[in-house]
Amino acid sequence: MRKIIVFLFVLPLLGAAQNNSGEIHGDFDLSLQTYKEDKSIGALSVDEIMLNNAYLNILYTKGNFTVGVRYESYLNALKDFDPRYNGNGIPYRFAQYNKDGLDITAGSFYEQFGSGLILRSYEEKTLGIDNAMDGVRLRYRPLKGVNLKTFIGKERKFFEYSRGIVRGADAEININDALNLDLNTKTIIGGSVVSRFQNSTNPNFNIPENVAAFAGRMNIISGGLNWYSEYAYKINDPIGSLTENNYASGNAITSNLTYSQRGIGISLEAHRVDNMVFRADRDAVGKDLLLNYIPAISKQHAYTLISLYPYATQPSGEAGFQVDIFYKIKKGDWLGGKYGTKIDVNFSRINALNGGPSYLSDDINHEPLLVSLKGEELYYKDFNIEINRKINKKVRLAAVLAKQSYNKDVVQQQTGYGIIESDIAVLEVIYKIKRGHSIRVEIQKLKTEQDDGDWSMGLAEYTISPHWFFSVQDLYNWGNKNLDKQLHYFNANIGYIKGANRFTIGYGKKREGIFCVGGVCKTVPSSNGLTLSISSSF
Repeated sequence: MRKIIVFLFVLPLLGAAQNNSGEIHGDFDLSLQTYKEDKSIGALSVDEIMLNNAYLNILYTKGNFTVGVRYESYLNALKDFDPRYNGNGIPYRFAQYNKDGLDITAGSFYEQFGSGLILRSYEEKTLGIDNAMDGVRLRYRPLKGVNLKTFIGKERKFFEYSRGIVRGADAEININDALNLDLNTKTIIGGSVVSRFQNSTNPNFNIPENVAAFAGRMNIISGGLNWYSEYAYKINDPIGSLTENNYASGNAITSNLTYSQRGIGISLEAHRVDNMVFRADRDAVGKDLLLNYIPAISKQHAYTLISLYPYATQPSGEAGFQVDIFYKIKKGDWLGGKYGTKIDVNFSRINALNGGPSYLSDDINHEPLLVSLKGEELYYKDFNIEINRKINKKVRLAAVLAKQSYNKDVVQQQTGYGIIESDIAVLEVIYKIKRGHSIRVEIQKLKTEQDDGDWSMGLAEYTISPHWFFSVQDLYNWGNKNLDKQLHYFNANIGYIKGANRFTIGYGKKREGIFCVGGVCKTVPSSNGLTLSISSSF
């Protein structure tokens, strides 16, 4: 039956290609890696010698009608992906039609209500996350400034779907547009509800079959000021319950205030989260079938050593805040230089919830675990300063200093480590040799007395625009107290870009650790081998 449905989705694309009507677009992505045993870093080989992930998206649009499919292949999945991504198939396909303000989607779709506190259906390939919904979604604009959404479906679980049925509705009103108000201050309000239905066959416990979450939000924009706040409440959920018949509620609040004008920007953000693990299946674990998303409250770093200890948001319980200040010193004096100087100062801190027992994740995958916490317990703290300056037409500099505190016992649930205190320094230099030729050099150092000790990293990248780039990198754990673990993780890459096609081949070692995007993380095993990446779009 599923093959017949997929065929019905693909057939219009083939016909469109023959008739040359409408537009066809898409993209292709292939990642291959070999795995060689390396006992020094704990890397294991694989029976298949080479593993792969591949994706092909095809999108056909004509007028108000759109149809799309995605073919996926895991033979077998790369080792940093869940092995349940296995085999080939078309798990994502949809048809969409828009007429007179009504947008109808049947099949697969992604959706988010507000900031995602009670619903965020999205894809993040680097984390192995794809929690697309499969069902029907309606979007409608009955009046100017009024946006309505509703859907019903099941969430994707690899090549299958959740047992729970998910339903949701969202309304957002731009008061200025709806009332035709010509004001300098714009006000937008919204509200959402999401529920999960799942049969209960357990005769011993009175498990709720319907679980609901509600959220309300407000956004006020006035000149350079922007304030956004959202509150969510979840009721009657067996996930994270204290006792068998006393099901826990949960709540979350997030608020963000930003101010910006030419040359300066200030952002203040805070949130509090308590028992907000919300899933499409009450029995799911890890990253499986998560319905919601708690926005990260710490800065997402790009440099290797600053992100060596990334923070994983704890939706079971945390409170934190972040302050970010951006300032551009005007050009012309010794501070600003000839081209001006950009300074970014950032500070974030996340703690346990105050008072009494609370819920924590037993690993970075957010599996609920009941533990007793003190409200003053620190989870994560990060203070960093980044300076960017163009010296002349050929040279650009970027420098970062950071001081971090990372509670590994909590974030990774690896007891005995405590809080890891680290100091990090980064220097990046970009030198334009001549037109189309440039070299980029990074020098990084992390200093700590805990965990694996001190690290250094050096990187050199040569670019011949617009086609070629070459890079070498060495990550060295020279401060490890275990002399056998004072290892080099060397990597080399060559890339070629032509139009919409990109080819990258590399070889080297990867350290075991965690990788995070937006506060959501996955475990990355150590590896030693060859990598090949090909991407294309049309």
